[in-house]
Amino acid sequence: MSSGPARTIRAAFEAGVIQPPAPRPHWLRRGRLDFVAIADAVIAAVSFGLTNSALGALNAQHGHPHSVQELLLVSFLLCAPLLLRNRFPLSAWSASALAMILTNLLIHPQSLGSAPYVPAGVIVYGLCLYAVAVRCTAWVVADAGAVTAAGAVLISWQTGGVAIILTVVVLLGGVIVRTRRSSREQLAVAERRHEGERALLEERQRIARELHDVVAHHMSVIAIQAEAAPYKTADPPKELVESFTEIRASALSGLGELRRVLGVLRSERPDIAPQPGLDDLAGLLDSARSGGVTVTTSVSGTPRPIPEGVDLSAYRIVQEALSNAMRHAPGAAVQVHLHYGEAALVIEVRNDASAPGSPAGWEQPGAAGSGSGGGQGIIGMRERAAMLGGHLEARRSANGEFLVTAALPLDGGSGGAP
Repeated sequence: MSSGPARTIRAAFEAGVIQPPAPRPHWLRRGRLDFVAIADAVIAAVSFGLTNSALGALNAQHGHPHSVQELLLVSFLLCAPLLLRNRFPLSAWSASALAMILTNLLIHPQSLGSAPYVPAGVIVYGLCLYAVAVRCTAWVVADAGAVTAAGAVLISWQTGGVAIILTVVVLLGGVIVRTRRSSREQLAVAERRHEGERALLEERQRIARELHDVVAHHMSVIAIQAEAAPYKTADPPKELVESFTEIRASALSGLGELRRVLGVLRSERPDIAPQPGLDDLAGLLDSARSGGVTVTTSVSGTPRPIPEGVDLSAYRIVQEALSNAMRHAPGAAVQVHLHYGEAALVIEVRNDASAPGSPAGWEQPGAAGSGSGGGQGIIGMRERAAMLGGHLEARRSANGEFLVTAALPLDGGSGGAP
């Protein structure tokens, strides 16, 4: 047989088998031991011995019409398919069916007795048919049942009715077992998925508790102290009162953002609260100016609506860049430029090199003056840009300025940002 037809037949046999098979109950498996496969081997060996012995006795009673070699071959062909049914049920059933046909051609059972079948062949064939019902697709099971019924009638129409009933019982039993195993496996998969979701929810709740107990507490203290500080000095300067008012407002705003994050962590539903965007950039710049940063902005290109994910990421990148400028170079002059290109939104945030502080501190995670950021700000900005399919570069220019440049594709990339 050429490789083409052989490959086609092999593919047809493999396509008819469900892979992987539904797992058996634990009491049928112990580690690498498969008690069903062991039982099949034992039954095949015992059936081979009993069949060969019975056929030899009948052959002797009828004057030895068949040779010993023929009896051994028939016994082997009838029992050997049982060894295959555990791994190759469709092949085992096909081999068993061919063995039944060859048996009737070589040694018709009725030539040695009144029975139309060799008992061992019927047992092996039934077990292989059961394996097909358990492991194979519905169309294969239906075809196997039809072939079995037709073959039973052709071999012996007197016993055809009983053979058909037994075939239906075997197939129905196999289908029921397969359904139960499949349902059990689906239930186990659902339980594992629920365990993972429960573990994730518990971890989110733990993070929410830590944020609430630590970060929210300290921010609340900052807000309270900023509100009470002006009253600790008689006739405090107006500028000092305004500064503490801004500190309190920033702390309260941070608390509001933190409460929103805590709500997301404690909820199984996605966050539906409005997210900031470039339309809210004016308020962000005013907040930075109140913190002592001189900020100028410019826009080039044609401003137009952009995807929500790009809008949010652009806002967060500018926010982090301004935060870093305030932290590493207080009093610096910062220039923010937005360019609406055909394919991307380009953001440039530039530090004034003449300002006090060290712009180089931006590039040194954990350096002095880096506060508690630990260098995570630039990493976070890069992650936001990469998530959208863009890129971000943060570096010092030749004249000592620190420049953050981000290009965000206007097709939205992956569509959103956290």
